[in-house]
Amino acid sequence: MAKGAIVVGAGPVGLMSAAELRLGGVDVMVYDRLPAPSGESRGLGFTGRTAEILDQRGLLSRLGPFRWGQQGHFGGVRIDFDLLEESHFGVMGLPQSRTEQLLGDWAAELGVQIRRGYEVTGFAETGTGVTVQYQGPDGPGEDTAQYLVACDGSHSVVRERAGIAFPGDPATRGLYLADIVGAEIQPRPIGERIKGGGMVLAVGLGDGVTRIVIHEPGVRPHHGEGSLTFTEVADAWQRMTGDDIHHAEPRWMAALTDATGLAETYRAGRVFLAGDAAHDHAPLGAQGLSVGLQDAVNLGWKLAAVVKGRAPEELLDTYHAERHPVGRHLLRNVHAQSLLYLNAEMEPLRAVMHELVQLPEAARQLAGQVSGLHIRYDVGAEGHPLLGLRLAPGYELACADGTVVRVAELLHAGRGVLILTSDVGLRQKTAARWADRIDVVVGSWVRENGPEAALLRPDGHVAWAAPDGGDLEDGLTRWFGPGTAPEG
Repeated sequence: MAKGAIVVGAGPVGLMSAAELRLGGVDVMVYDRLPAPSGESRGLGFTGRTAEILDQRGLLSRLGPFRWGQQGHFGGVRIDFDLLEESHFGVMGLPQSRTEQLLGDWAAELGVQIRRGYEVTGFAETGTGVTVQYQGPDGPGEDTAQYLVACDGSHSVVRERAGIAFPGDPATRGLYLADIVGAEIQPRPIGERIKGGGMVLAVGLGDGVTRIVIHEPGVRPHHGEGSLTFTEVADAWQRMTGDDIHHAEPRWMAALTDATGLAETYRAGRVFLAGDAAHDHAPLGAQGLSVGLQDAVNLGWKLAAVVKGRAPEELLDTYHAERHPVGRHLLRNVHAQSLLYLNAEMEPLRAVMHELVQLPEAARQLAGQVSGLHIRYDVGAEGHPLLGLRLAPGYELACADGTVVRVAELLHAGRGVLILTSDVGLRQKTAARWADRIDVVVGSWVRENGPEAALLRPDGHVAWAAPDGGDLEDGLTRWFGPGTAPEG
């Protein structure tokens, strides 16, 4: 019998996708063309919402030491998160390689199989599954699964073979990233604009390693992997800052561009796209990595429910419906921030924006876009202000057995959760028909003014809430499939 899913790409998004599928009980195989993890770290941390997602799976505490960003920015305009009633802090200065290692370890613990050094070259979809062709260490081969998840980057082979269009804007500028040792460099954690429209960034990664980013006006996009030399990087840094770093040693470097692309659809039959395979843009605050991990969590529990027969296939259509708008807004925000940050003629607009972010409503809107906490899905019900939003995972619930638990801890198993603080008996009876898919927790909020009752999807978003949030049975059926037949 074919396995439930094949994931192409063993980067952070592919590993998260595979782990979420395994958490839902699906047999999954990951294929990656590289013989070992690259160790590259294009992203240095992740946004507030992505930190919450890792917390919801019990992973945040396993990352080791990291620091929270006490301030954010939108296109270089600082936003003081302390001024807002809710934390929008993201994780800063964390090499992507550490995140990837964490997710790889978690996936292995869950039983995910990873084949490294196997390059997927194509696939064929049948009525009941997908046959994947690959080139491995021992030659060509095939594997089959019910579904295929493409996490193979902006030049996705799977996306191309699926015939999914990837419209966007071509590259107009180039930028350099490099991790170096052996040079004393002034920290520039959110970047420093240089007269004439350029920008340089420098942030310490620990162990004497400094990440530098150079955006110099007039630098054209590089073409061809490995074509960048450190002399070019050091020359550009000296032109921009006046500092000579030619004596430094590069650990890793890359030439990137501001090209963008957004897949027209995130699903084509039995094929799904996530991460850079679905949306690509210039690097900015690890937003691409963050949104990609959110893609993986949104898709994982839904695909697992369908594969295991717990929900109808129509549930899979909500993946594109929910995540494609997030990808579209991501590209818009990155473009807006790039224009605001990197163009000298935008200085008057930056001054106006600085005044606006002193207003709580404006700061909340921009902070929500940067952190991802503003994301609201259409859950098919109206009335309660939390519907479609995530329930803050830091909220604490005093349970009937005397324990106190955070919302994030209730989601570690990747199941739905029904939180009840009133009308417990009737709602428990209704939820009993979904006992194989959701957990019911009874208690009272410790400090927070939480909802009277809330049904959380495995990704932490509110699917039903009381009061005035629709019918509980409708919410359970819509997101978790038909319940078992009532007794009697």
